[in-house]
Amino acid sequence: HENEAAQRWYPASLTKVMTLYMTFAALEAGHLGLHDTLTVSEHASLQPNSKLGLRHGQNISVEKAILAVTTRSANDAAVTLAERLGGTEAHFASLMTHQAQRLGMHSSSFQNASGLPDEGQISSARDLAILSAALIRDFPQYYPYFSATEFDYKGRTLPNTNRILKSYP
Repeated sequence: HENEAAQRWYPASLTKVMTLYMTFAALEAGHLGLHDTLTVSEHASLQPNSKLGLRHGQNISVEKAILAVTTRSANDAAVTLAERLGGTEAHFASLMTHQAQRLGMHSSSFQNASGLPDEGQISSARDLAILSAALIRDFPQYYPYFSATEFDYKGRTLPNTNRILKSYP
């Protein structure tokens, strides 16, 4: 059943699913490793909430950045991944749009890695369903990151902000 599945709308933090799809593709291609160190740029550190609180010049592993995105919807971690993969967040966003087109997401255009408001950042329910299916199909080995209820970072255990994960069987 569908109702207005192709209606274009602002994807907000669901954008991060594409950021992670691109990250998983880079891992599979050997361009990135889970234990690689990422250095946080000033631009990434200045992202608004939700964020992990990364500071300019700080280092974070790829795996911790992935967990920060999946559990905390961390904008600063999403931008840090984007800059590593695309050089700049803007270039990464164009790569995201190109990947979306290859996947058949014809109603989508990305302007940033986090889903922060931008008039040009659009998608549809159908496109996000296509992306979700592609992520599960193409990268099943990374899918458990989406069910993490917490992760350890800098000596603290940070809970997932999606509380339904703890109550849903």
